Amino acid sequence: MADTKPIKVALIEDDHMLSDMYKIKFEKEGFEIVTAVDGVEGLEVVDKEKPDVILLDVIMPRMDGFQTLKELRGRGVKTPVILLTNLGQEEDIKKGRDLGATDYFVKSNFTPDAIVMKVRTVLKEL
Repeated sequence: MADTKPIKVALIEDDHMLSDMYKIKFEKEGFEIVTAVDGVEGLEVVDKEKPDVILLDVIMPRMDGFQTLKELRGRGVKTPVILLTNLGQEEDIKKGRDLGATDYFVKSNFTPDAIVMKVRTVLKEL
């Protein structure tokens, strides 16, 4: 029986409480989690770890999620990116999609379980 490597998720989130909550949930579901606290660190983590999917906060210090996403796509990174944010305005959602986000979740509207399910769905669609 061959071992399958766990799905690697990069979580780029500056809220430590949320980051810990998502990390625990994803690890409990069998995912491998790598984390970063801002876009600058997130770019380094993505380059080094080559995750299968990226969960990206929008409002962060040093480099926000929109700029991080723009930089990732500019570098040719094709990894699915799900924006997790408290910004729910239509123009923010459009901006995220225009920059290449695979999906866009307003954090307060989704439980960690729902986010895990969405990550599984996104990966199945690849």
